[in-house]
Amino acid sequence: MKPKLKVWVTFGDDLKFGDGRARLLEAIEKRGSLQRAAEEFSMSYRNAWGYLRELEAAAGFKFVERAPGGGPRRGMRLTRAGKRFLERYRKFQNGLEGAMKRQFDRSFD
Repeated sequence: MKPKLKVWVTFGDDLKFGDGRARLLEAIEKRGSLQRAAEEFSMSYRNAWGYLRELEAAAGFKFVERAPGGGPRRGMRLTRAGKRFLERYRKFQNGLEGAMKRQFDRSFD
């Protein structure tokens, strides 16, 4: 038996930023490409791009930018603001998970 916590940060009333969007951003940064990141999650490029546009419109800042260069060096990366937001989200999430685990252990031990 173990606890599970889902954490979202909302922008406005509708858009939720949670683990799915965070993992997509992490995959873009790791793979350097939206196309390759989308493939990792069995998403179409169009769906992933729409996901990002919706997020950026709601948040009011850019999460991704095209990487400079041509040929095999072209692609996409996180902006400084995107990296900062993702780091803060993961810090927030990890803090809540630690508190949840402590409370779970106190409650079920």
